[in-house]
This record gives sequence, structure tokens and C-alpha cells, in this order.
Amino acid sequence: MTMIFPNLPVKDVEKSKRFWTALGFSFNDDFSSEDAACLVINESASVMLLSERFFHGFHDTTPHTGTEILMGLGVASRDEVDRLCDAAEAAGGSDTETRVDQSPMYGGSFRDLDGHIWEPLWMEIA
Repeated sequence: MTMIFPNLPVKDVEKSKRFWTALGFSFNDDFSSEDAACLVINESASVMLLSERFFHGFHDTTPHTGTEILMGLGVASRDEVDRLCDAAEAAGGSDTETRVDQSPMYGGSFRDLDGHIWEPLWMEIA
């Protein structure tokens, strides 16, 4: 099985953990430390939330200031799209309040505590 571990810089690892826990996600403590938190998306995908200092220690380029990535997140229902966007705002992030309803797809987007854009998307599969 191929697994994917995107790495994202965060200002405060503990605050990020609280944010994602409030959205209903869990962490793999085996791959977490004071500088890193392994956010479990599902059995084959996790996201590494790394302190900015730790993240930038892996490369020699200057930090980017613009959007670097949009993280798509497949969810089980239209209601789950709205729940995640609402929960993100309640946990200190921001719901972009953008909803895209293009049957058979429905999606939204939110920014986490560090401004990373996440796009929950539900697709009706016939």
C-alpha cells in the first residue's frame, strides 16, 4: 500500500493539534513530537504538521508567502462538508463560506490556524 504524508508548516504544533481534534481527527503519537504532529486522515493518508523551524530545516529555500497547496479531503456526505467548515471556524480557523454545488459533487473550503486551505468534497458515486 502506498501512503502519503504531505508536510505543512505550522506556527504552534499544540494549537494545531487542538484545532484538528475539534474537527474530529486524531493523531498518530508514534510519529509525533514537540516539533511534529502526525494528523491521521485515513489508513493510507496522514499529514505531518511541522513547526515552522523544523519544516524549513528540511530545505534551504526561503519560506513562501503565498498559497502553496490546496488540500482536498474526500468526505462521506454533503452534511460532512458543512460540518467540517463550521467546525473549522468554531475552532479558530475560518470558513471561506464558499460552497460549490455541481451535482454530483458538493464542496466547501476552510483555512486552518496557519492559513492552509482545506477543501472537503463529497462526490455521489453511482
